[in-house]
Amino acid sequence: MTAPERPARYWLMKSEPDECSIDDALAAPGATVPWTGVRNYQARNFMRDEMRVGDGVLFYHSGCPEPGIAGIARVASGVRADPAQFDPASPYYDPKATPGKPRWLLLDVQAIRKTRLVRLAELRAHPALAEMRVLQRGNRLSITPVREQEWAAILRDCLGEKVAAGQS
Repeated sequence: MTAPERPARYWLMKSEPDECSIDDALAAPGATVPWTGVRNYQARNFMRDEMRVGDGVLFYHSGCPEPGIAGIARVASGVRADPAQFDPASPYYDPKATPGKPRWLLLDVQAIRKTRLVRLAELRAHPALAEMRVLQRGNRLSITPVREQEWAAILRDCLGEKVAAGQS
């Protein structure tokens, strides 16, 4: 007996463009990149427990002069151990992690398309996005859930795309 399929979910995933930009992801083989370096337990748990292949992703550039949504992507794989945690030369090395007991995970993200940059200020100004997790004071998570109505508002209002009822 298989578990019933759940509807797609949506996520905002932050990346510093000097580490991996939407252009880098689009240029990668299959437009797919491993989402490495997640070192926050809550973000790791989103990947492990909630993210599934096919979920929508807002590819967000952070840690740059103009932060904002730079593209649309999708989750392209299930989770696996992030090999950087085992490499002493990596900035993501974790001496407490072992191959038998990895602490950190990654999954693959496939870039679908680059969009115009939807700047942080534009997101903050949109009334339908007032409760969006990435806009909350003190939020520094690199991965946050996005509600279906927030996803639709960004595609429709910020990017000018048609979004049919019940389809985002």
